[in-house]
Amino acid sequence: MFLDDTLLPAFARGCAVLGSGGGGDVGPALVTAAQAVADHGPVRVVQPEDLPADALVMSCGIIGSPTVSTERIGGPLQARTLRATVEELHGVPVAALMSGEIGGSGGLTALTWAAWLGLPLLDADAMGRAYPRMDQAAMEIAGLSPAPCVLVDERGRTVVLHRVDGGWLERLARGVLDSFGGLAATSEYPLRAGQVREAAVAGSVSRALAIGAALAAGVPAAPGADLDRLITGKIAAVERPGDGTTALVVEGLAADAGRLLRIEAQSEYLAAYEDGRARALVPNVIAVLDTRTAAAVQVDGVRYGLRVSVLAAGSAPVWRTPAGLALGGPAAFGLAADS
Repeated sequence: MFLDDTLLPAFARGCAVLGSGGGGDVGPALVTAAQAVADHGPVRVVQPEDLPADALVMSCGIIGSPTVSTERIGGPLQARTLRATVEELHGVPVAALMSGEIGGSGGLTALTWAAWLGLPLLDADAMGRAYPRMDQAAMEIAGLSPAPCVLVDERGRTVVLHRVDGGWLERLARGVLDSFGGLAATSEYPLRAGQVREAAVAGSVSRALAIGAALAAGVPAAPGADLDRLITGKIAAVERPGDGTTALVVEGLAADAGRLLRIEAQSEYLAAYEDGRARALVPNVIAVLDTRTAAAVQVDGVRYGLRVSVLAAGSAPVWRTPAGLALGGPAAFGLAADS
């Protein structure tokens, strides 16, 4: 499969849904990806089995402020420096790129870099959605080391973190961001193609495409999309108490008249409750879509009166294991796990 300009809008729409209200705005990332594909040609999407088992896969993405990322897009130098540093550290060439986070702008960033570098993009990612922390990755659950972790700014300045576990990765990488101005390209949890099926989330690119195509066709239940509609209505209340949390109430309209759905969020939408019962909980994906455009609305974009449809999608199986729930389930965000 090749991702070309005809598939990019559907891919971006699917990535936005898998962002669960976070992961960065796909709008600027889509423009950059479209330009990269126009300049360098479509990006080949490969399965893990298409590569030798020992082929080096570079998981990659952007960390930092979503607001800063829309102002400082970066360029090929950042991607080339990241690749060169990873190859120097491992002594072998990078065979393919893999998104560190398919949700939000992350999937498009990996695609853009694949076009710039002339490398294939693996049909997989580290999360299957968007999460706020770097260590909330399937490879962490699989027991892979995040080191060496490479961080690069848009001028090619580079920091390498050795001998760190997931917790220290998150702590030290965020410290580096202060010096980098709040944004960095990263590669962490290095792995080989033969490890992807067991240690990462396979099929992420295909899933994003299926979701985007289904929404464009107005058929959320299309095969591969795995979306359930929770409610359609208007945002009747938005609460932002200033502690990094957001809560909103969606009042049902038309066929959903008389229903109320409360959604709780931090960086992403985390829980949806109706009549005191959880309808959807992280690690499942919750997406709020503008009913006029079917575009996913990020947490910081919700406002009173907006007409929306709220959808839920299942998580990758790794997040439903005891270790996965401990790292990326309700308790990891201070929520009760009862339904």
